[in-house]
Amino acid sequence: MHDEPYEKPKLTERQQQILDLVQSAIERTGAPPTRAEIATELGFKSAIAAEDHLQALARKGVIELISGTSRGIRLRSETLRALNEARGKQFSLPLPGFAQLTLPLIGRVAAGSPILAQEHIDQTYVVEASMFPRRPDYLLKVRGMSMRDAGIMDGDLLAVQKAKEAKNGQIVVARLGDDVTVKRYRRTRHMIELIPENPDFETIVVPTGGDAGDVNFEIEGLAVGLIRNNMMM
Repeated sequence: MHDEPYEKPKLTERQQQILDLVQSAIERTGAPPTRAEIATELGFKSAIAAEDHLQALARKGVIELISGTSRGIRLRSETLRALNEARGKQFSLPLPGFAQLTLPLIGRVAAGSPILAQEHIDQTYVVEASMFPRRPDYLLKVRGMSMRDAGIMDGDLLAVQKAKEAKNGQIVVARLGDDVTVKRYRRTRHMIELIPENPDFETIVVPTGGDAGDVNFEIEGLAVGLIRNNMMM
């Protein structure tokens, strides 16, 4: 059986601008923008105007809104697929209908061992490549609510692309001592900050240069997408 072709809803010029802004923010940082950031970028007088447009996009089925979080905006899988097809991503593959990825799901990571070590792989999932703006290498099961306001919840499956470097503002998977954590990355002249998206959690500060001492810090990857765990049944 074949899925029914996806018909993109008709959007106003302003709605398309907001959709493009959400998509570019996710590609750049791994997380959607806040309502305030949308308002600033597009010249709205308040975040309420941004919220009104987002609600309209949600009613048209282009995005999904998650209540209670400042970045609770998700592009629906059909929207991502249509955006990526418009860029020609699917046509780079000889069999577009079979553009699927088999991704390992990483559970708890033992101290000092590679994140993709066989003992960390709980199971594997087959997912559509068009769900992600950049190709992920694995899924990481999120533990805790420190990234709640980025729309990343306990139990979610974070799609991660392997990387050893990151730009300021990107959401990263980082190894710090014996722990692996998901946080927003920011590097200054003298330190690295791993910033949560939840005021109940504190920023982790990693000194660099001569003050680094014996701190064991390493970037393991970049967030490139998110799957709500109850979707993978």
